[in-house]
Amino acid sequence: MDEGRKPPPKRKQPRKVSPEYLERSALHYLERYASSSANLRRVLLRKVQASARAHGTDPEEGTRWVEDLLARYRRSGLLDDKAYAEMKAGGLQRRGGSTRSIRQKLAAKGVDPDLVEQAVGGLEGAESGEADLAAAIAYAKRRRIGPFRVERPGREGEDPRARRDKDLSAMARAGFDLDTARRVLEAEDPESLL
Repeated sequence: MDEGRKPPPKRKQPRKVSPEYLERSALHYLERYASSSANLRRVLLRKVQASARAHGTDPEEGTRWVEDLLARYRRSGLLDDKAYAEMKAGGLQRRGGSTRSIRQKLAAKGVDPDLVEQAVGGLEGAESGEADLAAAIAYAKRRRIGPFRVERPGREGEDPRARRDKDLSAMARAGFDLDTARRVLEAEDPESLL
Protein backbone atom coordinates (compact mmCIF):
# COMPACT_ATOMS: atom_id res chain seq x y z
CA MET A 1 0.00 0.00 0.00
CA ASP A 2 1.10 3.54 -0.67
CA GLU A 3 2.82 5.03 2.39
CA GLY A 4 0.90 8.32 2.16
CA ARG A 5 -2.53 6.73 1.91
CA LYS A 6 -4.64 5.62 4.83
CA PRO A 7 -6.52 2.33 4.73
CA PRO A 8 -10.28 2.70 4.22
CA PRO A 9 -12.20 3.18 7.46
CA LYS A 10 -13.66 0.05 8.97
CA ARG A 11 -17.38 -0.30 8.66
CA LYS A 12 -19.19 0.16 11.93
CA GLN A 13 -20.90 -3.03 13.04
CA PRO A 14 -24.67 -2.72 13.48
CA ARG A 15 -26.05 -2.68 16.99
CA LYS A 16 -27.87 -5.67 18.40
CA VAL A 17 -31.58 -4.88 18.43
CA SER A 18 -33.77 -5.01 21.49
CA PRO A 19 -37.15 -3.42 22.20
CA GLU A 20 -35.39 -0.58 24.05
CA TYR A 21 -32.92 0.01 21.21
CA LEU A 22 -35.74 0.09 18.64
CA GLU A 23 -37.69 2.54 20.77
CA ARG A 24 -34.69 4.87 21.10
CA SER A 25 -34.02 4.60 17.35
CA ALA A 26 -37.66 5.33 16.49
CA LEU A 27 -37.84 8.35 18.78
CA HIS A 28 -34.52 9.67 17.49
CA TYR A 29 -35.77 9.30 13.90
CA LEU A 30 -39.10 10.98 14.68
CA GLU A 31 -37.30 13.88 16.38
CA ARG A 32 -35.47 14.56 13.13
CA TYR A 33 -38.04 13.65 10.46
CA ALA A 34 -41.78 13.53 9.99
CA SER A 35 -42.66 10.01 8.94
CA SER A 36 -45.45 7.74 7.86
CA SER A 37 -45.96 4.44 9.64
CA ALA A 38 -44.74 2.48 6.62
CA ASN A 39 -41.59 4.58 6.32
CA LEU A 40 -40.73 4.20 10.01
CA ARG A 41 -41.39 0.47 9.69
CA ARG A 42 -38.87 0.30 6.80
CA VAL A 43 -36.25 2.20 8.81
CA LEU A 44 -36.63 -0.04 11.86
CA LEU A 45 -36.80 -3.28 9.88
CA ARG A 46 -33.50 -2.41 8.21
CA LYS A 47 -31.98 -2.28 11.70
CA VAL A 48 -33.59 -5.62 12.57
CA GLN A 49 -32.21 -7.25 9.39
CA ALA A 50 -28.73 -5.79 9.95
CA SER A 51 -28.74 -7.11 13.52
CA ALA A 52 -29.86 -10.54 12.33
CA ARG A 53 -26.98 -10.69 9.84
CA ALA A 54 -24.34 -9.38 12.25
CA HIS A 55 -25.45 -10.92 15.55
CA GLY A 56 -27.73 -13.81 14.61
CA THR A 57 -30.75 -12.26 16.32
CA ASP A 58 -34.21 -13.52 15.40
CA PRO A 59 -35.65 -11.29 12.64
CA GLU A 60 -39.22 -12.47 13.33
CA GLU A 61 -38.98 -11.41 16.95
CA GLY A 62 -37.55 -8.05 15.86
CA THR A 63 -40.42 -7.64 13.40
CA ARG A 64 -42.94 -8.27 16.21
CA TRP A 65 -41.19 -5.62 18.35
CA VAL A 66 -41.40 -3.13 15.47
CA GLU A 67 -45.10 -3.83 14.86
CA ASP A 68 -45.89 -3.48 18.59
CA LEU A 69 -43.98 -0.19 18.70
CA LEU A 70 -45.79 1.18 15.64
CA ALA A 71 -49.19 0.17 17.04
CA ARG A 72 -48.39 1.92 20.33
CA TYR A 73 -47.22 5.06 18.52
CA ARG A 74 -50.38 5.15 16.39
CA ARG A 75 -52.59 4.79 19.48
CA SER A 76 -50.75 7.59 21.27
CA GLY A 77 -50.88 9.88 18.23
CA LEU A 78 -47.11 9.98 17.76
CA LEU A 79 -47.63 8.46 14.30
CA ASP A 80 -50.55 9.82 12.28
CA ASP A 81 -50.47 9.00 8.58
CA LYS A 82 -53.37 11.36 7.79
CA ALA A 83 -51.67 14.35 9.43
CA TYR A 84 -48.35 13.37 7.84
CA ALA A 85 -49.91 13.18 4.36
CA GLU A 86 -51.63 16.56 4.74
CA MET A 87 -48.48 18.23 6.06
CA LYS A 88 -46.23 16.70 3.41
CA ALA A 89 -48.65 17.48 0.56
CA GLY A 90 -48.97 21.12 1.67
CA GLY A 91 -45.22 21.54 1.94
CA LEU A 92 -44.59 19.97 -1.44
CA GLN A 93 -47.23 22.20 -3.04
CA ARG A 94 -45.70 25.33 -1.52
CA ARG A 95 -42.33 24.32 -2.98
CA GLY A 96 -43.92 23.91 -6.41
CA GLY A 97 -44.78 20.22 -6.49
CA SER A 98 -47.46 19.13 -8.94
CA THR A 99 -50.33 17.00 -7.66
CA ARG A 100 -48.90 14.12 -9.72
CA SER A 101 -45.50 14.36 -8.03
CA ILE A 102 -47.13 14.79 -4.60
CA ARG A 103 -49.11 11.58 -5.13
CA GLN A 104 -45.95 9.73 -6.16
CA LYS A 105 -43.89 10.96 -3.22
CA LEU A 106 -46.58 10.10 -0.68
CA ALA A 107 -47.04 6.64 -2.22
CA ALA A 108 -43.27 6.11 -2.02
CA LYS A 109 -43.44 6.85 1.70
CA GLY A 110 -46.07 4.13 2.08
CA VAL A 111 -49.09 6.34 2.70
CA ASP A 112 -52.44 4.61 2.05
CA PRO A 113 -53.90 5.63 -1.36
CA ASP A 114 -57.13 6.89 0.26
CA LEU A 115 -55.14 9.17 2.57
CA VAL A 116 -53.10 10.39 -0.41
CA GLU A 117 -56.29 11.37 -2.25
CA GLN A 118 -57.65 13.12 0.83
CA ALA A 119 -54.41 15.06 1.27
CA VAL A 120 -54.26 16.09 -2.39
CA GLY A 121 -57.96 17.01 -2.28
CA GLY A 122 -57.29 19.27 0.71
CA LEU A 123 -54.59 21.30 -1.03
CA GLU A 124 -55.03 25.02 -1.55
CA GLY A 125 -56.96 25.51 -4.77
CA ALA A 126 -57.97 21.84 -5.06
CA GLU A 127 -61.69 22.59 -4.89
CA SER A 128 -61.45 25.01 -7.81
CA GLY A 129 -59.00 22.84 -9.75
CA GLU A 130 -56.24 25.43 -9.35
CA ALA A 131 -53.92 23.40 -7.08
CA ASP A 132 -51.55 22.61 -9.93
CA LEU A 133 -51.59 26.23 -11.12
CA ALA A 134 -50.61 27.50 -7.67
CA ALA A 135 -47.85 24.89 -7.48
CA ALA A 136 -46.65 25.69 -11.03
CA ILE A 137 -46.41 29.38 -10.15
CA ALA A 138 -44.39 28.52 -7.03
CA TYR A 139 -42.16 26.21 -9.09
CA ALA A 140 -41.55 28.83 -11.79
CA LYS A 141 -40.78 31.44 -9.15
CA ARG A 142 -38.35 29.16 -7.33
CA ARG A 143 -36.62 28.12 -10.56
CA ARG A 144 -36.76 31.68 -11.99
CA ILE A 145 -38.33 30.64 -15.26
CA GLY A 146 -41.11 32.12 -17.37
CA PRO A 147 -42.32 35.48 -16.07
CA PHE A 148 -40.01 35.17 -13.06
CA ARG A 149 -36.88 35.02 -15.20
CA VAL A 150 -34.21 37.55 -14.36
CA GLU A 151 -32.07 38.33 -17.38
CA ARG A 152 -28.40 37.83 -16.71
CA PRO A 153 -25.64 39.70 -18.50
CA GLY A 154 -24.29 37.85 -21.50
CA ARG A 155 -27.55 36.03 -22.29
CA GLU A 156 -29.27 38.77 -24.27
CA GLY A 157 -28.90 36.95 -27.61
CA GLU A 158 -30.39 33.64 -26.37
CA ASP A 159 -33.11 32.23 -28.62
CA PRO A 160 -36.46 32.79 -26.88
CA ARG A 161 -37.98 29.63 -28.39
CA ALA A 162 -35.10 27.49 -27.17
CA ARG A 163 -35.42 29.05 -23.72
CA ARG A 164 -39.21 28.46 -23.74
CA ASP A 165 -38.71 24.81 -24.76
CA LYS A 166 -36.17 24.39 -21.99
CA ASP A 167 -38.60 25.90 -19.46
CA LEU A 168 -41.45 23.69 -20.74
CA SER A 169 -39.22 20.64 -20.33
CA ALA A 170 -38.43 21.60 -16.75
CA MET A 171 -42.14 22.02 -15.98
CA ALA A 172 -42.95 18.65 -17.59
CA ARG A 173 -40.24 16.89 -15.55
CA ALA A 174 -41.77 18.45 -12.44
CA GLY A 175 -45.09 16.76 -13.32
CA PHE A 176 -47.12 19.66 -14.70
CA ASP A 177 -49.40 19.13 -17.68
CA LEU A 178 -48.81 21.08 -20.88
CA ASP A 179 -51.74 23.49 -20.44
CA THR A 180 -50.70 24.50 -16.93
CA ALA A 181 -47.05 24.89 -17.95
CA ARG A 182 -47.97 27.03 -20.95
CA ARG A 183 -50.31 29.18 -18.89
CA VAL A 184 -47.53 29.98 -16.43
CA LEU A 185 -44.70 30.34 -18.91
CA GLU A 186 -46.65 32.48 -21.40
CA ALA A 187 -47.74 35.01 -18.78
CA GLU A 188 -46.43 38.50 -19.51
CA ASP A 189 -45.64 39.19 -15.87
CA PRO A 190 -46.15 37.49 -12.49
CA GLU A 191 -49.10 39.71 -11.59
CA SER A 192 -51.14 38.46 -14.56
CA LEU A 193 -51.08 34.94 -13.07
CA LEU A 194 -52.86 35.93 -9.89
